[in-house]
Amino acid sequence: MRIDRIRLNCRRDKPFPAELGSVCSMYYFRSPVLSSGNGTDESSDGGAAIVLPGGTHHEFRPAERSSLKYDCITFRMNAAEKQYVSSLGIPFGRLIPVTDDYVISGILRCMRSQSISNMKNNAEFMELAFRLILLSLSGCISGEQTFGGRLVPRYAELKAIREAIYEDPAGEWSSEILAEDMGISRVYFHRIYLEAFGVTCRQDVIESRLIRASELLRNTGMSVGAVAEQCGYESESYFMRQFKQHKGCTPSEYRNAPEREE
Repeated sequence: MRIDRIRLNCRRDKPFPAELGSVCSMYYFRSPVLSSGNGTDESSDGGAAIVLPGGTHHEFRPAERSSLKYDCITFRMNAAEKQYVSSLGIPFGRLIPVTDDYVISGILRCMRSQSISNMKNNAEFMELAFRLILLSLSGCISGEQTFGGRLVPRYAELKAIREAIYEDPAGEWSSEILAEDMGISRVYFHRIYLEAFGVTCRQDVIESRLIRASELLRNTGMSVGAVAEQCGYESESYFMRQFKQHKGCTPSEYRNAPEREE
């Protein structure tokens, strides 16, 4: 399976059609959604995913007055790969409830980060990561999903914090303040956050800011200094050092490099 494009943290206030053309797509909805296609209407009150083959006519719309939040992957697969998806019990064009988004959200963020890096073997990494998402969805269908922080104290609050970080990377995300808001110590907050997600809160803040910075560098004409400020950096030089450390090139080199398929 070849991954064409990854989009995270999308928002829509009105109905919109699924990707058309020969590419396949997978949508992961993080808010209530209404789905229409192939003569059927479905709805989900929370997290849900749907895998669509190429050429599918489908429409999605918010199930509530608030915006529809979702992530999307477009990809290509041959007949054998389509059979593989079917063998996992994943139905094409049907909503799959996801009760715990820890694994899927984490893999999507890793894929997005990899897609904007200069690392070798990107295509192989992306395919293997996407197969992990499919395996997770298969587990949701079979009722074998055991991922996530069910035994982690305050998991729901931690999950809400993590989602807020990726939605607003430029925010003031201080572990001390977050811990104080939860009524716990900073050390305990660090421990349960790491236990829940496998990374620290600081690592998530850095990753969210670099993803947003990469998108701004590619899609806008903002100066590097303006991008740094937009992403929550007070120092342009610190932003440039951190970007190069994590992405392997400077912001300007990234902006001027040939567009890579996501």
